[in-house]
Amino acid sequence: MATPSPAPEQPVRLVPQAGKPAAGPPAANPSMVALPSFAVGAVTIGMVLIGVVPITPLGPVAGAAMPIVLAAAAGMFLATIWAARIGESAPAGISSIVGGFLLSYALLVLGLTHNWYGIPLTAVATTQKMFVIAWIVIVTMLILAALRMPAVYLLLFALVDVALVLNLLGIIQTSANLDKAAGWTLMAVSAVVVYLFFGAMSQSTGGKELPLGRPILHT
Repeated sequence: MATPSPAPEQPVRLVPQAGKPAAGPPAANPSMVALPSFAVGAVTIGMVLIGVVPITPLGPVAGAAMPIVLAAAAGMFLATIWAARIGESAPAGISSIVGGFLLSYALLVLGLTHNWYGIPLTAVATTQKMFVIAWIVIVTMLILAALRMPAVYLLLFALVDVALVLNLLGIIQTSANLDKAAGWTLMAVSAVVVYLFFGAMSQSTGGKELPLGRPILHT
């Protein structure tokens, strides 16, 4: 049967075809805040470990790195709240973990530098080891959880874990070379985060997301 034509006195209305909703702006993406915060935090701590900033017996000079690290932590917590409000549980959890690490790192360095916790010099190395070991456990948990995520996330968390292990060995052996290796590994972490940011930015501006790799576990 032929489709009836509208009467001459009736206006023609253009409507989207059934099953194809009208195109709209891309959905809000909390990673646009989380990824730059993650990257700047990784770069800053990496430079500290490499030795770009002055080092004291208690650790890096607080004024050199801590404002950036604290700002990065604030960005991660902002992304956490944003992701949670739109129902993205996994990004919210990851952002909160990274934010927790950055905040606790800043509090550790500032606390040791200004003796907030009453920790004697003889216990500083033990305190640092406890801090790093605790976060190795958490990041290893993320690696296992990332088996169902695109491969780039598995690479990201694995690099963070390697950096923490190298830092732990550097503390145990009092090795500047191991600390520098940890710092350069964090630079690699930031490179992966920048790649993720470029993909998220492309998608948010109407383009295609960059390839992220297939997850190891598909079921």
